[in-house]
Parts: sequence; structure tokens; C-alpha cells
Amino acid sequence: MDSGFPFRDRSEAGRYLASKLGRYAGRADTVVLALPRGGVPVASEVAQALSAPLDIFVVRKLGLPGQEELAMGAIASGGVRVLNDNLVRSLDISRELIDKVAQEELRELERRERAYRDGRPPMEVQDRTVILVDDGLATGSSMRVAALALRQNKPARIVVAVPVAARSTCEEFASEVDEVVCAITPEPFWGVGQWYADFSQTRDEEVRDLLRRTNAASERVRAEHVRSR
Repeated sequence: MDSGFPFRDRSEAGRYLASKLGRYAGRADTVVLALPRGGVPVASEVAQALSAPLDIFVVRKLGLPGQEELAMGAIASGGVRVLNDNLVRSLDISRELIDKVAQEELRELERRERAYRDGRPPMEVQDRTVILVDDGLATGSSMRVAALALRQNKPARIVVAVPVAARSTCEEFASEVDEVVCAITPEPFWGVGQWYADFSQTRDEEVRDLLRRTNAASERVRAEHVRSR
């Protein structure tokens, strides 16, 4: 690209990622779940390309106070918590501090679920193939807790899919889910945002709008397919 970045923005990254997932296109058993907020514009493009329904799966990173980008772990709906044990041990982080941050993030997790769903229940995933999408993987803590929490809902298959990731993180996920699709794995990898020309924050309003528009478009495609049979 002229900008020198692999992706202009999350939408372009989503279209590129979708090109790696064509085998799931048009399958009635496939759903796309996005990790909000940054994963939603990516997942919207994936869901539209695959004619699959789109929903969110809310996960909150447990950032170290004062260094919030440094993830001590993450939480997800259903009370699932995953800790970065190596970081916790190396920095001698107390259980009290972890619990305090987890409670703060739980409040935000619950707020986001109310805000994004507009009263809709979570999508049914039992016995279905679930494609979990985010805008990238660095340590993978948020995606890891999402996959663990999702297992409780008994999907047939979990596919982790991201446009860009650290190669080592992708390799770690290979033993944790059924399939990992990392579109590009540049080295050295310093962070997800460095691979986007525009990595501006996704707003709550954009998340709600993308969920509505993507599902309406996917539903039209599926209805046209049924009529053409």
C-alpha cells in the first residue's frame, strides 16, 4: 500500500481476512462473533462475505494500572477469567489488585452487552461453527478468554480469525481451538495498531450500527438464496 501499512483500516483488514475464510461461505451452521469494539468492523466484512449472521462476544482485558496496555489477563461473560500467569508472577501482582481491576472491567462488560444488543439475546451457538474475530492478536489474552468462555456454550467448532497477529501467539492458539486463521504474521511484531494506517477507536454507536446493517444484509442474501432454489 502507498501508506506503507498492510491495512488502511479495519474494514479493509476484514475484507482481506474474509478472503482466507471462503470455505465457510454460505454455510447455515456458521456464525461470526466479534470481540468489541475493534473486532466489529473486521467481523462485519467477514460476515457479509460469508453471508453469515454476526453477533458480539464481550471480553474485557485486565490492564495493569498505570500500564493499561499490559494485560494481566481478561474476563468474559459467564464469569470466565484467564490470567497471564507469567506476567503476574514476574511483577508480583497481588490477587487483591487483580480482583479490583476485574470488578471494574465487569461493570464495563455488562454495560457494553446492554448497549450493543438493543435487548436482543445472545446468538445461539450450540453445535455451530463459530468464527471468533478481532482486529489482531498480540498476547492473545482477550481472545483466549473468549474461546474458553465460548466452549461452555458447546459450539461444534471454534475458529479464531484475525487480520494480523504475532506468529508465536498464533502458534499457541493452534492447540486451544479447532482452527486459527492469522492473515499476516509480520516479524518483528510490536503491537496490533502499528499495522493499520487508521487504528482509531471504534465508537459504541458504530458497533450498534454495524450489527444492525450487517445482519440485515446477510438476511437478505440468505432469503434470496432460498428463493432461487
